[in-house]
Amino acid sequence: MKIKLHIWRQSGRDAQGEFKTYELGNVSPHMSFLEMLDVLNEQLIADKEEPVAFDHDCREGICGSCGVVINGQPHGPDLETTTCQLHMRRFKDGAEIYIEPWRADSFPVLKDLVVDRTSFDRIQQAGGFVSVNTGNAPDANSTAVPKRDADLAFDAATCIGCGACVAACKNASAMLFVSAKVSQYALLPQGGPERPIRVQKMIAQMDKEGFGGCSNTNECEAACPAGISVKNIARLNREFISASVASDEKME
Repeated sequence: MKIKLHIWRQSGRDAQGEFKTYELGNVSPHMSFLEMLDVLNEQLIADKEEPVAFDHDCREGICGSCGVVINGQPHGPDLETTTCQLHMRRFKDGAEIYIEPWRADSFPVLKDLVVDRTSFDRIQQAGGFVSVNTGNAPDANSTAVPKRDADLAFDAATCIGCGACVAACKNASAMLFVSAKVSQYALLPQGGPERPIRVQKMIAQMDKEGFGGCSNTNECEAACPAGISVKNIARLNREFISASVASDEKME
């Protein structure tokens, strides 16, 4: 199959970017989207041109580093699928494909399709952890957890931190990401001791990073390759209100 690619090229964080057009022939429908980009880069290198920079690591839909916007959709047209797991058979012969990086001030473009997502790291560092004494691991059954809570916590923990939720939101909100990281601890007894301060610190860091407020359009859930539910955002709001009320009562 033949395809025409319109790819965002930007040499650096402060450089002005633009779309550049490339054509590829003999693209196998069995190729993954990233394998297709590999073929393009091999062609560019052979022509002594600068290859397209894009993020990737595991190529198994696990690490969350491969995200790009494909024809206006983060990770492309398939639901709950990362860019690396998207295959070229999803596109028609002769298709024109627009590829661009996540668009958010909090995710500045480093080069071409690569963005700086360390803002997510700083949010997690602010409170996304549990402080416990180290030592021998406790028996798995020593702390009883209701199955429903355990299932919901595991569902929240499947967030891979790719940033698709931010790219899909018109306000570039990180609420789905933060709510997943808060929920995975709030639902388990191990997260209880730091529960109030955790949500306050993580939301404060989210605001400091410049992410927007929730748009309530649920585009984040639709774009999420892990299928994280917006119900976690409702839980995040409850956790924050509860922690804020408790803080106010202590001050009185």
